Amino acid sequence: MSQKPFEFVVYIINACSNKWNKASSEVYKELKYFGCLDFLTANYEVLHTLSADNVVNDVEEFLRVRGARR
Repeated sequence: MSQKPFEFVVYIINACSNKWNKASSEVYKELKYFGCLDFLTANYEVLHTLSADNVVNDVEEFLRVRGARR
């Protein structure tokens, strides 16, 4: 993974961590388990133009569709 998408993924993990009141390590594990990290990196070009809140909402929807309990 190149530097910019990597930084973006870390930023979104922290944004999710703050919104969900969970440790970043827990958020990372959840996103990895459900394949969301791949989604974030594959769609970096579009997602990095959105606000963090919008991306976190997209992540929440991604997880919901895949059966994660929120």
